[in-house]
Amino acid sequence: MAVLGALSMTLEVPDVETGVKFYTDAGLLAAIEGDVARLRCEGQDRDSIVLLGGRAKKRLHHISLRADDLDGIAAGVAGHGGRVVAAPDAFEDNGLWIEDPHGMLIHLSERVADPELAEAPAYEINAPGRLIRTRRSAMLPGASYAPARPLRLGHILVFSPDVLASVKFVTEALGMGLADRAQDIIAFCCARKDSDHHVVAFAKSPGVGFHHASFQLADPDAVGRGGRALHAKAGKGDWGFGRHTIGSNFFHYIQDPWGSWFEYYSDMDHIDDYSLWTPTNYEMSDSLANWGPEVPHDFVHNYEVDPVREDA
Repeated sequence: MAVLGALSMTLEVPDVETGVKFYTDAGLLAAIEGDVARLRCEGQDRDSIVLLGGRAKKRLHHISLRADDLDGIAAGVAGHGGRVVAAPDAFEDNGLWIEDPHGMLIHLSERVADPELAEAPAYEINAPGRLIRTRRSAMLPGASYAPARPLRLGHILVFSPDVLASVKFVTEALGMGLADRAQDIIAFCCARKDSDHHVVAFAKSPGVGFHHASFQLADPDAVGRGGRALHAKAGKGDWGFGRHTIGSNFFHYIQDPWGSWFEYYSDMDHIDDYSLWTPTNYEMSDSLANWGPEVPHDFVHNYEVDPVREDA
């Protein structure tokens, strides 16, 4: 009776074409039917992002998670402040649809795990007393590298008006684990077996909303190259290249057309057995990055709650 991993997120957006351009520039593959766009990673047979067009503004519709024992989850949801709901209009009545205590819609399904990713070439670093790469260059000319192609969706970060209440719901009702947090401002939750450091994360805001989806690339160089290339095409904000304290991953975030974010990452902490992991409550100085450029002024701004900022 537990969440096993992230599947996708669905957004309502004003303009599907704008979203498709952004996400295909990011390396995802698109299938468009009317006002609905489905985007997935190359080589995968499922969607990672779904866009519902023709809406007044960008808004999180729901997130989708892989889980087991849906009957067991359904039986306990109400006792933890959530509720089981019917499938939304135009969505199949499969799996389990629930709302968390703040009204965020979650779709759970008993889908088989994705195939294991192919092993990537080792990322070799020459360090003092440890020279493992000799008589050859680590880097090819820049033009030798293909554009970034995300390997998989790693995690989804959403806004919550009460981060610790959201953590309590997903850990007690959905069987997840609290990996780490920074006070009551941001928290990271994982599956209890063979999980990235976080699958779903929560950041404090006056209301529910979508912050970012994070996609894995092979190594830090790919994150750096991919981030710079997507930022040049998107023409909005970015944050990176840098490295997180919480999760340890290298990152580069690029702002999407509606003010939320897309993250490339590599080298994430892995929690093979949650019973052997000890969560840390970090100081706010480590809540966002261990190192990196200055954080954009609106990086943690929820435009779904407050579309206009005086300092924007």
